[in-house]
Amino acid sequence: MQRFLALLTWLAFPVYVWQGLGVRRRTTRMLPAQGPVMHEISGQAPAISLLMLGDSSAASVGIGNSEYGLAAQLAELISQRTGRAVRWRAAGFNSATSGQIRDHVLPNLSADPWTHIVLAIGTNDTKNFHSVPRFKSDFGGLLYALRAKWPEARVVWSPVLEFTRAPAMPPLLGTILEMRAAEMNRMGERLCLERGAV
Repeated sequence: MQRFLALLTWLAFPVYVWQGLGVRRRTTRMLPAQGPVMHEISGQAPAISLLMLGDSSAASVGIGNSEYGLAAQLAELISQRTGRAVRWRAAGFNSATSGQIRDHVLPNLSADPWTHIVLAIGTNDTKNFHSVPRFKSDFGGLLYALRAKWPEARVVWSPVLEFTRAPAMPPLLGTILEMRAAEMNRMGERLCLERGAV
């Protein structure tokens, strides 16, 4: 049933374009946070190395300082819970899709020995109306590339956000995107299971 609903969203494409343009006109484009994108938190050895990779949430867009961003806060939480030192890096980019992260960001990251990689990706693939087969190719290729570069790292994917909860999103547009997000999340979960991520 869910796949049928996702197919129906193509019939609603004119509504998506019309309401999407309205959202773009009314919404201020926010900037990434100021401050460091790499940091170390002291603690016991061995240190945990955390790479946050993805879209605007990984870039802490809309937050004044990176110390309040997703990567820094997650690193702080891990350090508090484990007592271990945490070295972190945020490599997030506003409006980035899975394919862009795979093709333009990943090849330019140094091969530091990350123990944990968190992926905040898929929301822009959904918002940009990428097809599920395209997402499978882009996100699946990203997972392969991460496994090849960091075979020992634990890779964790944060699924697509709930569009109906986004404050700037009109209800109808949010519903259309939420139907597509369900299919993207289903495919993402399958790819993670097949390719060694959670």
